[in-house]
Parts: sequence; C-alpha cells; structure tokens
Amino acid sequence: MTLAYLGLGSNLGDRRAKLRDAVQELRWAGTVRQTSSLYETEPIGFSQQPRFLNAVCAVETGLSPHALLRCLKRIERRLGRRPARQFGPRCIDIDILLYGDQTVRTRGLMIPHSRLGERAFVLVPLRELIPELLHPVPGSTVTMLGALAGEDAGVERIEGPDWSGAGVSG
Repeated sequence: MTLAYLGLGSNLGDRRAKLRDAVQELRWAGTVRQTSSLYETEPIGFSQQPRFLNAVCAVETGLSPHALLRCLKRIERRLGRRPARQFGPRCIDIDILLYGDQTVRTRGLMIPHSRLGERAFVLVPLRELIPELLHPVPGSTVTMLGALAGEDAGVERIEGPDWSGAGVSG
C-alpha cells in the first residue's frame, strides 16, 4: 500500500458538494486517511471564472500510479467533468500530487505534480497535512516551497478538515 496525496478542486455548481462527492468516490482508489481544511482560492491562468474550492487528501492505495490516474479520471467523469479548456472552469478536478516517495515522468503522468511547487492553492492544504515532508525533486519541504510560492497568496481557509464528511481529518 502507498500513501498518495491528491489535490481536489471545483469552481462550478455546488463546489462543496462536488468535493464531498469526490472524497466519497475515492473509495474506488483506496482508503481516505486525511483531508485538509477547505480553502477558497483565486483561479490561475484563465482569471475570468469563479473562485475555486480546494483541498488535499491522503489516500492509502494499492493501485499503481497509472492505475490510480485512470481511477481518478473515471471518478471525474462520473461527477460530471467534461473536456474543457486548460485552466478553465471545472466542476471537479482531482490531481495526483505525490505518490509515496516515487517520481514518475511519463507522457501522461508527472509525479510529483509538475506545478506542485508553484501553486499556493495546493501547497497550503498540503502543508496542513505534511509540513515537513521532503519534496522528492527539488529537495525542499512543503513549508519551504510554500514560502517560495508566495505563501498563502489568494488562499483563504473557509472550513476545517471535517468538511468532507468522510470521518477523517488532518
């Protein structure tokens, strides 16, 4: 079993319900061990869209990285995600941020997530769960990366880790 950290995001419809549904659906990938608090964040890339709700969860999984990715894409489709413009609005987004201490570099999958060190909307909730985790590529802790990414810029905590209703917390 491997502990994977997943980033969750939504900025369309009932954002909180979509994230809660995603956490429930993650049972198909493994066991949700922790969820971060819920954060409201500014969109990145394409700014003319609603604000996001974001969180990070830790899932213990027996799936390989590529099998986990396929599972997450099926969950996104079940929850209503359709192909759309990159960085555009979406009802649900689930990304693999970290998969144990493994590094994966293939055409369809990059672990650690390729933009992990640049995104406060991921680093802030990840820091809540694992502040001293060493990022395998740059060799910095999540807390150090957060400082480099502008700390909490545009990231507002709106609810504690019990938001998911999964019976787990940070």
